[in-house]
Amino acid sequence: MTEAPVTSISQRGSHRGRAWRGGRFRRGRPHGSSRSDSPADGSQPTQPELAVSNHEPEAAPSEIRDTSQEDRQLGRGRGRGRSERGRRSGGRRGTGQRSIVVSHRGGRGPPSVPVPGGSNPSGPGFSATAPEFVPSHPVSIPSLRPETTKEVMPKSTAEDLPTRIHEDIDRRQYECVICTNEVLRNSKIWSCSVCWTVTHLHCVKKWHTNQMKERRENPGPNQPEGWRCPGCNSTLHEQPGPYRCWCGKDVDPKPIAGLPPHTCGQTCSKSRATCPHQCSLMCHAGPCPPCTLMGPTQTCFCGKNTSTKRCSETDYGKGWSCQEPCGDLLPCGEHYCTQSCHAGLCGSCEVPVSAICYCGKSSRKIPCNQRGDILESFNHGQVKSPSILDGEEPSPEDWFEGSFRCNNVCGRAFDCGHHTCQKPCHPQDELAAHCPFSPDMVTHCPCGKTSLDSMPLEPRKSCQEPIPHCNKPCNKVLACGHLCPDECHTGPCTPCTQYADISCRCGRTKARSACHQGNICHPQCFRVCRAQLNCGRHECGERCCSGEKAAAERRKQKRSVNENYEPEHICLQVCGRQLKCGRHTCQQLCHKGPCMSCPEAIFDEISCACGRTILQPPQPCGTRPPECRFLCTKSRPCGHPSVEHQCHPDDVPCPRCPFLMEKPCVCGKKVLKNQPCWFEEGRCGVPCGKKLKCGLHECRKPCHKPGECEDAGISGSHCSQPCGKVRKSCDHTCVDECHAPSACREDKPCQSKTFITCPCQHRKQEVRCQATMLNPYPTKESTLKCDDECLRLQRNRKLADALNIDPATHTDDHIPYSDATLKRFRENVSWAQEQERQLRVFAAAPEEKRLRFKPMPSHQRAFLHLLAEDFGLETESQDPEPHRHVCVFKTPRFVSAPQKTLAQCLRIANTAAKLGAGTSAMKATPAAPAQQPQLPPFNGLLLKDPRFGLTLDELEAALSSGLATASRSGPALSFTTSFLTSTDEILIKATPNLTAATIATSLASTPQAVETAISNLKPIVAKKVVSQQRLVGAVSLCHVNTSGDITRKEQDASATANTGGWSAVASRGSWRRATNSKTPATAVAAEQRPRSAFVALRRLGLRKKKEMTTPPPLEEDWSVVVEKEEEEKQAEGTGSSSGNDDVEPGDNDVMVDGNLNGVVDRAEESNCGDKPEVGESRTEEVVLGA
Repeated sequence: MTEAPVTSISQRGSHRGRAWRGGRFRRGRPHGSSRSDSPADGSQPTQPELAVSNHEPEAAPSEIRDTSQEDRQLGRGRGRGRSERGRRSGGRRGTGQRSIVVSHRGGRGPPSVPVPGGSNPSGPGFSATAPEFVPSHPVSIPSLRPETTKEVMPKSTAEDLPTRIHEDIDRRQYECVICTNEVLRNSKIWSCSVCWTVTHLHCVKKWHTNQMKERRENPGPNQPEGWRCPGCNSTLHEQPGPYRCWCGKDVDPKPIAGLPPHTCGQTCSKSRATCPHQCSLMCHAGPCPPCTLMGPTQTCFCGKNTSTKRCSETDYGKGWSCQEPCGDLLPCGEHYCTQSCHAGLCGSCEVPVSAICYCGKSSRKIPCNQRGDILESFNHGQVKSPSILDGEEPSPEDWFEGSFRCNNVCGRAFDCGHHTCQKPCHPQDELAAHCPFSPDMVTHCPCGKTSLDSMPLEPRKSCQEPIPHCNKPCNKVLACGHLCPDECHTGPCTPCTQYADISCRCGRTKARSACHQGNICHPQCFRVCRAQLNCGRHECGERCCSGEKAAAERRKQKRSVNENYEPEHICLQVCGRQLKCGRHTCQQLCHKGPCMSCPEAIFDEISCACGRTILQPPQPCGTRPPECRFLCTKSRPCGHPSVEHQCHPDDVPCPRCPFLMEKPCVCGKKVLKNQPCWFEEGRCGVPCGKKLKCGLHECRKPCHKPGECEDAGISGSHCSQPCGKVRKSCDHTCVDECHAPSACREDKPCQSKTFITCPCQHRKQEVRCQATMLNPYPTKESTLKCDDECLRLQRNRKLADALNIDPATHTDDHIPYSDATLKRFRENVSWAQEQERQLRVFAAAPEEKRLRFKPMPSHQRAFLHLLAEDFGLETESQDPEPHRHVCVFKTPRFVSAPQKTLAQCLRIANTAAKLGAGTSAMKATPAAPAQQPQLPPFNGLLLKDPRFGLTLDELEAALSSGLATASRSGPALSFTTSFLTSTDEILIKATPNLTAATIATSLASTPQAVETAISNLKPIVAKKVVSQQRLVGAVSLCHVNTSGDITRKEQDASATANTGGWSAVASRGSWRRATNSKTPATAVAAEQRPRSAFVALRRLGLRKKKEMTTPPPLEEDWSVVVEKEEEEKQAEGTGSSSGNDDVEPGDNDVMVDGNLNGVVDRAEESNCGDKPEVGESRTEEVVLGA
């Protein structure tokens, strides 16, 4: 019961692999897998693919082998369907096909195997392969044998090509050379008739279409007809047609089980090229094998013998030779062929024979085929040799046969006996020829225009009499085409002496020349033809080209590319361009457009570098090795393990070795660590230091290879460095190039640069030394003179010394930036400082003309516009949002960047704002009594009476916590501790930390803030170092200036006696500068200030004089005023010093208004506001300098 369904299925599927029409197997559905075969009860159907029995060991192997073969024939045939669904449907259908074939060939259905999870049709527990039951022994249930996977079959190794093609297609090992996919049994194929390469039909059609399209788009004059085979590059003329079997009889053949793929099953019947029999094998791929039948009887070349052989041994095209003498009559009709039996005609007769010429004057032996027509000639005594033909002495009346023409003149006398024949060798007649000069033969004059009868002369009586001449011109046509200009004459005409215009070869120029006597040789002009040849790559370049005019006409008519060129303009050079394969060059004539593909083919296997990936021949020339998916197996020469990478061609190097190691540098001085293994030229960077050839200098080049010093390649014993020797004339070094071993040229002026200055050392100028051995000090004679600026600086120095002002530390309060710029700077200090730094770098680079910032928001762009305007630069915003950015340009109005930074100016602005707030507070309060002069604020602590042996480490350890607390609670301060050896005291100075962040956030430490912090710190320090640890005796506050001198101590705070003199003057100047305004409150405070014992700017001891009716004239030059005042001072100095002892030495000095670069007010104080008396100085404002 279990075999019946299987048997019926196998019977239905046994018709040569055809689908059973009753069951409607479609689209590759395997036999036995139809939906109608499932049981009606819904149980899982029996799977025929597992029906290979284990209890038939004899039949199983052969059946399995037959099964696999049938599976390749049926499972990949029509059952796969057009879309190859058989491959994607899994192994179930293929194994089902195998079970059908086994059951059909075995004559019975395969035994059923229970399926896990399903019902067994034969009942549970019944199995033919079950083991024998033994009581009291466990029952062993045999496990189902798993389905074995199909192994990949290797490529065929058959000796003949048709068998290899069949087996490779069956084993899925044949690849299409176009798409590289497998060619299967159910694929529609095309086979080349030259190399027998098999490809997919749709691939070769696309290949053919692309080649035809390329030829239409890129036409060329030398392109071959047809298209190229993708396998062997042979030229084919028939386009790919429909899908046919191998022999071509059946169109769209169907796969037949048990037969080779793509065969129709009929006899091949192809005609062989050298055999009258047709191929008797079944339709097959590749070339037909040699014929093994007996061929027809074949006669030899001479026809004397016959032979019958096999077709493979018979040469139907060339025939065969019996090697006997030919014996055929030769074309001469006298001799026979002596060659061995040969093909074709026997050829001309080469037998040497004796022959006489026609005139009888020459006789010799010549080949038979070189004789002419044999003609009879009369022997009138000219034949002197014995008769060659008869062997007897011929008589004068005999005739002989002439067979060739000699080079002699006949020379036989005419019948007149006076003249001889001047014709070349010719057969002789028995009678002598009539004389052509006899009177009866000559009837006209030599020119032929006048008959002799018409001439009034006596008729000629013999041939020896001269022929009369007429007076007419000869007018015979000469060889050059001109007429003979001479009078009627006998004999040949004289050479032509006329002149004619002869054109050159190109026809553009003409030259007048003597007649060329019929042999016209056109001259050549010097015009070079520039016409383009048909290849489009070369020019004609020929001088006086005969085809230049035709080329010009062709260009005027604008003929197409395919028009015929002039013969002179056909390029005869070989193209010679390299083809795409990279190995061969184009051997066609030079042509337009791209060269054709390389016609060569490769018939060797093309493998990758490791040899594991191979392309089978044939392949087009230039095919690169295939890409290999395996890893490279090459070993490194350094011995390090290789980095994993894919297999690559030999011309591509392996990746560099990444291992680090120690390597010596190229100069060998140092061993460099952590150098990559692949790096060969490591350099330590140390200068070479070797002595050069000159012996004076050392090589300054950094680490380099031996032999590459600076003097390498320089001939002689010198180098390229400057000499460097000290000159004897001026102590400068010689700047000439090294000239060793020669001495320096002292007679040549020294070209080193030096400076000359004015007496005050302000002005200086760079000049050349120009010293020589004869004049060692030429620069001493040339000095600079002081100018007005020198005088101004000299006066300013005197004022600074008088007012105790240090010019090095004094700065003005000018801010070169706008308030809007400083306001935006406060918003984002760090970002703004970065932009300022970029602008300063741009301003300092003279070669830069434009700076482009990156895109940014509008408020940041506004800051850049303001800052660039303060720098004197032009700005412009470009591009729309969000890519809008600022571009900065340099214009002629730009000079330089401001000297002060934004951070410095912001600090100045904050200080001025605080001072302005103090001034406003003074305005609000009523006028108070005059205050004491402002003392400098405290900025340090002074520790007195230190313990013996006290060190700074002990002191700093004791004060570290207190100083840190003061710095955190108040302004940011840094403390410096130092010993004062002169007074045996210890100084702790507080210095504020000025950073951009503290300036921008208005947290900068002002002097008042520092004093407050120091005052708060004093009790903490006194508690630790005085009360607790007793390191010092006392702690007091002090002020330390920039030079480290203590200018104020805490006990001096109450000392206010110093209320006059220069201190008061300086304080008043500082006050006016700080307030920067003259308000009424300030004026009242100044009036209430106590009068000083020493008043500045007042000339004491002067007597009152009469009031001048008119004011003195105002001088425009302030220097003139100063000189006059100095003269007056010198004139009045003696009287003033003797009359008034209270006048101080600085009475005539001036006070600087807080700055050496400010305005100096010189004023003479009047008595109670009266008018100035005669002799008093008027008020002046003197500008000292910017």
